[in-house]
Amino acid sequence: MYRAAFPDLQQTIEDQFAEGEKVATRLTGRGTHQGDLMGIAPTGNRIEAPGIVINRISSGKIAESWANYDAMGMMQQLGVLPPPGQSEEASPT
Repeated sequence: MYRAAFPDLQQTIEDQFAEGEKVATRLTGRGTHQGDLMGIAPTGNRIEAPGIVINRISSGKIAESWANYDAMGMMQQLGVLPPPGQSEEASPT
């Protein structure tokens, strides 16, 4: 899904730690919104979003994976949500 939306996606590993059967990776994803993303038409906007992935390794393969990334920041960079400190006009009641 993300490769289709950001065909030039690059992920930079900022930190990586392993203990026992788990590997934690802190990364930054960067790309240009050139394809559909969950119904959001391409904007051409460049995004940069940090994230953390934890993988559990078993028999040399990823057995489980948990990922967390700054989805709200990415949506703000795409223009879908207002930037921090700004809110949409409240409709009159």
